[in-house]
Amino acid sequence: MGLWERLTELPVAVEEVALEGLRLRTRSGWERRSTIVRLQGRGRTGVGEDLTWSAEEQERFLEEGMQVLAPLRGAAAPLGALCEELDALDLYGGRPVAHNDRDLRRYGLESALLDLALEQNGLDLPRALGMPPRPVCFVVSLGLGSPPSEAPLHSLRERFPGLGFKLDWAPSWDEALLQELAELGGVEVVDFKGHYRGGFEGPPPDPQGYRRTAELLPGAILEDPVAEGPAWEALAPFRSRVAWDAPVHSLEDLRALPQPAFLNLKPSRFGRLEELFRVVDHARSSGLPTYGGGQFELGPGRIQAQILAALLHPEAANDLSPVAFHEEPPGPAAAAPPLQPAGLLASLAAFRNPAGARPR
Repeated sequence: MGLWERLTELPVAVEEVALEGLRLRTRSGWERRSTIVRLQGRGRTGVGEDLTWSAEEQERFLEEGMQVLAPLRGAAAPLGALCEELDALDLYGGRPVAHNDRDLRRYGLESALLDLALEQNGLDLPRALGMPPRPVCFVVSLGLGSPPSEAPLHSLRERFPGLGFKLDWAPSWDEALLQELAELGGVEVVDFKGHYRGGFEGPPPDPQGYRRTAELLPGAILEDPVAEGPAWEALAPFRSRVAWDAPVHSLEDLRALPQPAFLNLKPSRFGRLEELFRVVDHARSSGLPTYGGGQFELGPGRIQAQILAALLHPEAANDLSPVAFHEEPPGPAAAAPPLQPAGLLASLAAFRNPAGARPR
């Protein structure tokens, strides 16, 4: 039985919907906005988080979302059927949005339905899937600035000895910097961002830079290099370390790419729970190692991704540090790895308290 099949028949009933906006000024200076979706029914509450990137769309969702989600009120069905009913909802009011954003809002709603179904059936995700959770290791993701400097890494290490990192690559990384990073240690993932487009477009590929980085950081996973042309050829000796992330929204996407050595599994990127677990089942059956990733979650979405990591890849280089690490310097709630499953489940339960939600 696949993992989704263990969840799809859980009965769930929705009586009320509430929304709550979140915002945070991030380490790099931009403001992240997201929205908690709270679904209530039969005396229980389930939560999810809409991660649409546009701040304007987040504000529109707070203003219009209750009308958009009105058909959910009074809905009762097995979880899988209720998720399918979301197909009939126009989640963006007819406005054109990026495909990725449609996945993000859809996942926020489906994860709230799943959370409510688990609550109404006296379960949590580990028990529902029959998988014991384990303490979750994590790395902190950041860029090194322009000009690049390893100083931020030393600052974090002073507070959190042994902390690992996922670093955003730049063509300005020279041999001296790479040697300093190698001496520091703990660079577990290098993200080339070769598949991002639009406002998040990554740097242009550089065959010499790709090769130099792979050679001087021999223990690092090489995430999302450009998969064609001279830069891809430069990584030919190092493809046993390549991982895909941004281009994978479905199992079909994964199969269309060169076979990776690793997969960065970002739950919200798949939009539908069914597709997420379809990819998870494929990775588990094929022996493809996975590690967890997030998309600047501010609320329950982060905790839910950490709980999934506790089941699937707890000892991997999970890009799922606590939200406090989004700030500069990290907030007082920042904690060194690993994250304990009991604490994660308790943190998720705290988000279910509807106090402060914004019913409309």
